Amino acid sequence: MDSPITNHQSPIRTMADYLAKGEVPEILFWVGCAGSFDDRAKKITKAIVKILNYANVKFAVLGTEESCTGDPAKRAGNEFLFQMQAMNNITVLNGYEVKKIVTGCPHCFNTLKNEYPSLGGNYEVIHHTQLLQELLDSKRITIEGGSFKGKKITFHDPCYLGRANDVYEAPRQVMLNLDAELTEMKRSRANGLCCGAGGAQMFKEAEKGNKEVNIERTEEALSLNPDIIAVGCPFCNTMMTDGVKNFNKEQTVKVLDVAELIAQAKDL
Repeated sequence: MDSPITNHQSPIRTMADYLAKGEVPEILFWVGCAGSFDDRAKKITKAIVKILNYANVKFAVLGTEESCTGDPAKRAGNEFLFQMQAMNNITVLNGYEVKKIVTGCPHCFNTLKNEYPSLGGNYEVIHHTQLLQELLDSKRITIEGGSFKGKKITFHDPCYLGRANDVYEAPRQVMLNLDAELTEMKRSRANGLCCGAGGAQMFKEAEKGNKEVNIERTEEALSLNPDIIAVGCPFCNTMMTDGVKNFNKEQTVKVLDVAELIAQAKDL
């Protein structure tokens, strides 16, 4: 999988680069399909990389050796294709003796963490908001206010981060460092509402109904009059952005990933 990430300060190294030098990175950054190919999600990928470099985290990517985790295939009901994709990735990961993985996508996070072990892929897998919290807690990065001070932010919980894996606090704890006003939607945390992209719905036409799910969810967010709708998933980013555009609010309300908030606050 071709990676969109380039950095003028230091080149992005692959696991193959590390192996060739007999070195081992702290962490493998799993970029994911959206983070590699979607122009909007590439910006999230770059934000994560900027933060990793700023914090001097020794990390690697798989580059062209990375393939889709198989999440869309599995959710769409093609178990055979999922297992083929999973086994290919597990062969690569185990070949490099990968121990710890960070993802920019909750779908990759959930699949690698919960569905690869039964196929022989056992790794410590964390979402990028969890890594951000680790870096802030350990003072490898620090934030004092920044450009978001006083802004009103509401966080949309991704299904596969929140309800599927009980990760609610990490993104919120990270955003507390922004000195912004965090407000919760009526349906949040364990009662959160899907953006409408889960279960492979991202890749098919909507079914008949009187309202799109992402429009319903965006209405909830906009009712709080936020400056920013924060997300932790590239699919959620797409759906909420489309919702904001539907209401012609894109000039006043920004949809940003938590990693982008931190990178911008640090002016990286």
